[in-house]
Amino acid sequence: MASAEDNLIARYFKPLANHAGAFGLSDDCAILTSSGDDLVLTTDAIVEGVHFLPDDPPESIARKALRVNLSDLAAKGASPAGFLLTLALRSAEESWLAPFAKALGEDAAAFGCPLLGGDTVSTPGPLMISVTAFGRVPAGRMVRRAGARPGDHVVVSGTIGDAALGLDILKGGPAAGAVSGEARAALVQRYREPQPRSALAQAVRDHASAAMDVSDGLAGDLAKLCAVSAVSAAIDAAAVPLSEAARAVLAAGAGRIAQLIAGGDDYEILCTVPQARLDAFQADARRAGVMVTVIGRITDGAATPQFSDAEGRPIALSALSYSHF
Repeated sequence: MASAEDNLIARYFKPLANHAGAFGLSDDCAILTSSGDDLVLTTDAIVEGVHFLPDDPPESIARKALRVNLSDLAAKGASPAGFLLTLALRSAEESWLAPFAKALGEDAAAFGCPLLGGDTVSTPGPLMISVTAFGRVPAGRMVRRAGARPGDHVVVSGTIGDAALGLDILKGGPAAGAVSGEARAALVQRYREPQPRSALAQAVRDHASAAMDVSDGLAGDLAKLCAVSAVSAAIDAAAVPLSEAARAVLAAGAGRIAQLIAGGDDYEILCTVPQARLDAFQADARRAGVMVTVIGRITDGAATPQFSDAEGRPIALSALSYSHF
């Protein structure tokens, strides 16, 4: 006799498990066939009240859960191969699970990352969704955080700070009164539904010396990359790419550049590119349809990366990034 958990899985998630190695979620494990590539593994959990708000739509929660992992794969130069899903639920409600599963299935298909299996559990605490994603890269080609060298250009994709402002809006902070309409909606969507730069993965793999995604904040994540690479960096804060909506918030005095470069949830790619590879990287990024911006250079030393304003004055950062603890 099927349990309530079996019924839940069969109803909402078995239809998503269309990869042959998932066996229709009828077994304890799945199979990813070896192809000669290296297998890249990443896992991220998102927790209610920490990574999303209790009244966020289930569709956006599903997309965020998968996309934050796809962002990691893209920054490693990897193509998605599949994922495992763990759900910790307070209750099994059709009104929440149906749109969650629908959006998850749409993203799995759109990004070519099929559901392979997972687990569902009950919890008295906050809702939690954990995804473990698998990707593939040609053998020995994964791009690590280590590898940045003095003279390399520091490059970021997309725009920085939108998600931090979107969260501020949802919490009724200063940004909430600074923008309205499409600008407000765009910032909120950037917080709720990150856009993994999967299209940039091959360019990163072909040209970057080091890379990671920006999840906890540009300043803090750059510091992590530099520490592993045993280098530092000089960054022109005025060159950090901002959306029109973010610029409107700053112009209204409802935010500071320091807040944007230390805010989390950007899920853009941060990478270092040698001078000899920069033109090719930028050309490949244009072909992939992803905006990339040079914001500084890697330097010698072990100091924390320095952000400077348009006049060359150092910007004081009270915090480099979001902290989970």
